[in-house]
Amino acid sequence: MKPQSEEELAGMIAGAEGPLAVQGGGTRGFAGAGEVLSSAGLSGIALYEPGALTLVAGAGTPLAEIKAALAAENQRLAFEPMDHRALLGTTGTPTIGGVMSANVSGPRRIAVGAARDFALGVRFVDGSGRIVKNGGRVMKNVTGYDLVKLLCGSFGTLGVLSEVAMKVLPAPETEASLVIGTTDVERAVAALSRGLGSAFEVTGAAFLPDRGAVVRIEGFEASVAYRLGALEGVLSSFGGIERLDAAASRILWQDVRDVQRFVGRAGDVWRVSVKPSDAPAVVATLPEDADYALDWGGGLIWVLCVEGTDLRARIAPLSGHATLVRADAQVRTQLGVFHPESPALAALTNGVRARFDPRGVLTTSGKMAA
Repeated sequence: MKPQSEEELAGMIAGAEGPLAVQGGGTRGFAGAGEVLSSAGLSGIALYEPGALTLVAGAGTPLAEIKAALAAENQRLAFEPMDHRALLGTTGTPTIGGVMSANVSGPRRIAVGAARDFALGVRFVDGSGRIVKNGGRVMKNVTGYDLVKLLCGSFGTLGVLSEVAMKVLPAPETEASLVIGTTDVERAVAALSRGLGSAFEVTGAAFLPDRGAVVRIEGFEASVAYRLGALEGVLSSFGGIERLDAAASRILWQDVRDVQRFVGRAGDVWRVSVKPSDAPAVVATLPEDADYALDWGGGLIWVLCVEGTDLRARIAPLSGHATLVRADAQVRTQLGVFHPESPALAALTNGVRARFDPRGVLTTSGKMAA
C-alpha cells in the first residue's frame, strides 16, 4: 500500500484487518511482518524558510531532495543522518520520515543533539486511523514538544508520520580533523574525552582501531585553523597526530557515519550505546574475532561478530543497550532486534502503544525502542 495523501493513509490504517509493516524508503530493515504500508507517496517540501531555519516536508520526501534544497541556501541537517544502505545491503531511497521514525543521528549528535531534537512538529496517523497534529512549524511556536519527541524513534509503532517540521542550521565554511595515532582503546577514549571537554567545540569524536582516535572541528576557516592548532597541543601527549584537510575529513566522517568499516564483511552487526567511560570495558568483553569502532566519544560502539553471537549476554554485567542492526531472520527472531526492556519500562511502553495503537496493527521487527 502506498497512499498519496494523508487522508488515504488514514483510510488504509482504519480499514486494516491485520498487521501493517510500516516503512519509508525501505532502507533500514526495521519493517515487521504484515502488509507493507509505505509513506513514500507522501512526498514534497511544503515549506522552507531559510531565514527562520525551518523546513516542513512530507514524510516520504527523499533525504537527497531535502539536502539539495538546504545546500542551495548553505544550510544542512546538522544531526548528520546515517545512510544504512551499504551496511545492510538494502536498496531504496532514504526518506525524512524514516530518519525521524528511527531517530537516525550521526557523529555530530555529540555536539548538536539527535534527530528528535530538531523536530518542531509532526502530523501522523495513529493505529485507529485518526489524523493527529502535534507541535508547530516554526521554533517560536512549538507546542506539545514531548509528543513530537515520542514519535521520533518509535519506528512507526505509535503512528505513521505524514509530515515533519524541523529546524535546520547553517553549513560551516570548512572543517578539519586530527587523527591521534593510538591503537589502545582506553587511551583513545581518554583522548576523545579530553577533546570533547576542551573549549574548541569538537563536532566529531571517533576511534577506529587500525587508524586511531579522530576529532573534528568545523566553522569559519580562520577559527578552524586556530582551534585545530590549539587542540593539537592539548592532545599531543596521547600519540602522534595527523591533520586532515576539509576534503579528507569529510570522507573519513562519512565512512564513520555509515560504518563503512563493516560493509561487505560477513557477520552480525550490533549497535551498542554505553557511557563513554564504559567503552573500554565493553570492548574487553567482545569475542576475540570481533571487530569494532567507536563513535560519540565512546558512547556508541559498532560491533561486527560471528553470526548468532548473543552480544547482550556478554555485556550484561555492564550498563549498556544493544540493538541488532544486521542479522538473518532466524537470529533476529532468536535474539530480538531491540534490547529487552525492564518490567517497569515494558509496562509503560505497552500502555503508550495501547493508547496510540489499540488494535495492534502497526508493527516493527522488534519491540519499540524510543
